[in-house]
Amino acid sequence: MLEDVEKKMLARENLLSPYATLSTDAIRLKPEEKDIRPSFFRDIDRIIYSLSYTRYIDKTQVFSETANDNISKRMTHVQMVSKIARTIGRALSLNEDLIEAIALGHDIGHVPFGHVGEAILNEISIKAGEGYFNHNVQSVRTLLSLENGGHGFNLTIQVLDGILCHNGEFLEGEYYSRKKTAEEFLREYENCYTDKHTLETLRPMTLEGYVVRLSDMIGYVGRDIEDAVRLGILTKQDLPEKIVKTLGNRNREIINAFVLDIIENSYGKNYIKLSNKMYDILKQLKKFNYIHIYDKATTIEQREKYKEMFVFLFNTYIKQLNEKKKEEKIFTVFLNYKCDEYTKETTPARKAIDYIAGMTDAYFLSEYNRLKK
Repeated sequence: MLEDVEKKMLARENLLSPYATLSTDAIRLKPEEKDIRPSFFRDIDRIIYSLSYTRYIDKTQVFSETANDNISKRMTHVQMVSKIARTIGRALSLNEDLIEAIALGHDIGHVPFGHVGEAILNEISIKAGEGYFNHNVQSVRTLLSLENGGHGFNLTIQVLDGILCHNGEFLEGEYYSRKKTAEEFLREYENCYTDKHTLETLRPMTLEGYVVRLSDMIGYVGRDIEDAVRLGILTKQDLPEKIVKTLGNRNREIINAFVLDIIENSYGKNYIKLSNKMYDILKQLKKFNYIHIYDKATTIEQREKYKEMFVFLFNTYIKQLNEKKKEEKIFTVFLNYKCDEYTKETTPARKAIDYIAGMTDAYFLSEYNRLKK
């Protein structure tokens, strides 16, 4: 009976595009026992049941420490990206399971206070000799080496690759998949720590990965505007007339315009594409957001305060690790739940970075206030 169930769960893949990634294409670093769930479907389960996924709920998207409960958190963002990407994927007959797994896991390595915290932790990591810190790389590290007691989840390479390559800051006209072996993926992943230019060259191995990459941008450009309006940072009248005329000024209109354009220009093709007009509009909208939202979301005073807090916590944890203060929380809530391989082979600096990166905003503030007094 279970074999019949497995076959039925895979049967829908017979309807997929010839350019889709099939479950039978899945690559894992370690062999696993058979399961009735298709490979990428199984990866979704591992991601949403992870402790890191739970902590999305109190991590900054753009705006930190606001009293407005309607402002997006990281959890809201990843769910929106998943929905947008699955809509595109279904229309193009791509593998929705693979899309959902990448989308739900893509930001799992984000640190407290969003990109501001990420930039600060990058400075700390470089100074400590641990290489460059980027949230997409930390997302892979979390799922590959930190979750499950330090053993990782043995997710498929296609999912991990989509997560690693999701950074959509580098827009392109057409997106073609690039075949990779497990070894090639791991080499790219490791290079991210030592070569800052590697991040600019990352491209997904699947069309599903590209769908998530574009959906990530689509998922935040409009919603971040609405959040900024709610907080009084700008008004909808501030939006350039050309953008409003093409997209509208509501998030639902912005999402719909981009989604339909991608579907229209990618249907039946072996690539994912925005029309030239919408490609230019997306670039303009991102530029507008950076000038009017992201550069204003955190004041200089807040940035300096956050930097002081990150550096203080990092140095404090290094001291606790070196002095083996096992009653401290870095041991009782973090290291005590890690396998011997992690605790013995990981440097104190990397342990402190992993611990801080996994924190929610509230826990970070709580730890700072507890240890600073």
